[in-house]
Amino acid sequence: MVFTPPRWVPKLEHDTIPDSIPVSHFMLDEKYGRSKLRGCKSPFVCGLSGTEYTALEVKQRVDFLARGLAKDLDWSPNQGSEWDKVITIFAHNTLDSIPLSWAVHNLSGISSPANSAYSVSELTYQMKSSGSKAIFTCISMLETALKAATSCGIPRKHVYILGMVYDRQLGYMQGADIKTVDQLISEGAHLPSLEPLRWKKGQGAQQCAFLIYSSGTTGLPKGVMVSHMNVIANVLQLAAFEARERRPGLHKVVLGLLPQSHIYGLVAVYHAGIYRGDSVVVVPKFEILVLANAIARFKINVLFVVPPVIIQMINSKHMLDKLDLSSVTEVFSGAAPLGAEIHQALLAQYPSWYIRQGYGMTETATVISATSTRDIFPGSVGNLLPGVEARIVSHVDGSDITQCGVAGELLLRSPSVTNLGYLNNDHDTLETFGTEGDRWLRTGDEAMFLQSPNSDGNESEHLFIVDRIKELIKVNGYQVPPAELEACLLKHPLISDAAVIPVPDITAGEVPKAFVVLAPHDRGQFFQTPSEVAEEIDEYVRREKAHYKWLKGGVEFVNVIPKSPSGKILRRILRDAERAKERQQQARL
Repeated sequence: MVFTPPRWVPKLEHDTIPDSIPVSHFMLDEKYGRSKLRGCKSPFVCGLSGTEYTALEVKQRVDFLARGLAKDLDWSPNQGSEWDKVITIFAHNTLDSIPLSWAVHNLSGISSPANSAYSVSELTYQMKSSGSKAIFTCISMLETALKAATSCGIPRKHVYILGMVYDRQLGYMQGADIKTVDQLISEGAHLPSLEPLRWKKGQGAQQCAFLIYSSGTTGLPKGVMVSHMNVIANVLQLAAFEARERRPGLHKVVLGLLPQSHIYGLVAVYHAGIYRGDSVVVVPKFEILVLANAIARFKINVLFVVPPVIIQMINSKHMLDKLDLSSVTEVFSGAAPLGAEIHQALLAQYPSWYIRQGYGMTETATVISATSTRDIFPGSVGNLLPGVEARIVSHVDGSDITQCGVAGELLLRSPSVTNLGYLNNDHDTLETFGTEGDRWLRTGDEAMFLQSPNSDGNESEHLFIVDRIKELIKVNGYQVPPAELEACLLKHPLISDAAVIPVPDITAGEVPKAFVVLAPHDRGQFFQTPSEVAEEIDEYVRREKAHYKWLKGGVEFVNVIPKSPSGKILRRILRDAERAKERQQQARL
């Protein structure tokens, strides 16, 4: 059975989605339906300094920046492949990161945002995998960017700085020989206009716009090729879904806290919000007091967050009560499930707020379901968006589940699904996205639909994410594949086998815990105590991996890792044993 959006959700015909233009044209040209450039709010506002760019200023900066890049990198809009024109953006949130991507799109190139928490080795992997020709960073992360660039053979002159108030406040100084984005814009203002793009019909559906690295369940992150049409489709899907949520011409102030490198923030906040004419208040990274002050100062209406931020808001009630948060009307939570208990706790603290959820993946670029303010079902991730089709299939035989309330694997079809697949990975592309004639995305999530009467008195099908079939650890909204950490641990000379599982954490939601088997020749022969060995392993992972991948759940030594006859780690056994220990501890208390 194919599940479709409720009847109240507007239709979105696939053939009405522009498929022959870049994202930059769609976002900056009114003829494609975006809010009037002169009538909307300033799309980018710095949440620290208040610096802002109007929509017309953004359009001009994008044009000048594209000219400056073309000269500096010797790129031309209609020459070479898009794969000859790939940049990496490795920075905290800035006012110019999204416009930079649009400038690259004007040159028919690709933007590859990188997680700002990456280590040198992780950043190097992404840059080599993507074939990046230049990297844009902020001053506080320049050292890491330079080391990765050197490893990739990228010359120092192709390392650029994105300006940030945050860096200036910390007193960072830049190298005099490293250009800034502002300098590229200034140079571009004195250069001739670029030749117009000459795209063929359908090119927007076949050409990568963003190359975003998603943590798979095995091995290293995979490069998801997000086409121009994928982004355009999801913006139009969200705009249609939100049409009944707000009055025509009503522009809001929304929070730009989510990382611009993450598909949730990139598409659902920045592209969808700016297309509607909203103002995005850009906050470099999460600090509860900075967030609260930005809400009060800029009168933010909509908070796009992840569940751990909501938990911190609940735990920081006494501090938040001292600030004026009356401008907030709704909270939109994504990237991880928001439990009904947390939903109710936040609602008890702020009874007038609409608390909404959404569901999506990098591979769906981005949102496929969202909660309507008229039909909030705590614990659900809302209703399907226009143009989305879903199936629930049995784990046992792959047959379709037709009734509500029965869980199975969630399969999806949508014009936003990134059918270009994974870069240089045909096996996983076929496994996840299916064949040309059977294009159903396998999400790896266990889900079900439940019916609930909405405000119109009609039954509405809500999507619930029940569990993860794919074995990912979600830390503050980041996805951590256990296999990646296990591969890292097995490189340590003291370790012969290892397994990693998620354990609950009050602030992060989940954190990784490692079960380690020591190498036989070291067991009982080293002079370190077990706690010293655990500390050494912990420090090793801290050196090698981004902070959200650290073993904050601890290191436990075991004699054997439980595995199936085929060699697959039986993490469920480890999880069940861990839960049993937790129950025993609670019973003793």
